[in-house]
Amino acid sequence: MLIRYAMEEDILHLQITRDLDISSRAAATLEIEMLLFTLRPYVRVRVQLPTADPSPASLSVLTRARRLCGHLGVPLSVVGPVSTTELPPVA
Repeated sequence: MLIRYAMEEDILHLQITRDLDISSRAAATLEIEMLLFTLRPYVRVRVQLPTADPSPASLSVLTRARRLCGHLGVPLSVVGPVSTTELPPVA
């Protein structure tokens, strides 16, 4: 799993679990698209990056998520890595 997620009130929290490379970029993009379309309604989306210096592939996935959120009219915020707080696993 490349993307972890959690819903909190009206916020969809997405976490990219590791720095992506070219071979994992498409799969991560598809996971995010599926989550955005199936977990509605939400008012905001928050993406947590895996590193302070993300790879070009990770930035590409973030750019695609931003573009999709823009088309859906949903604000997107981005945060860096957090080592002490992780999203809980989703059943």
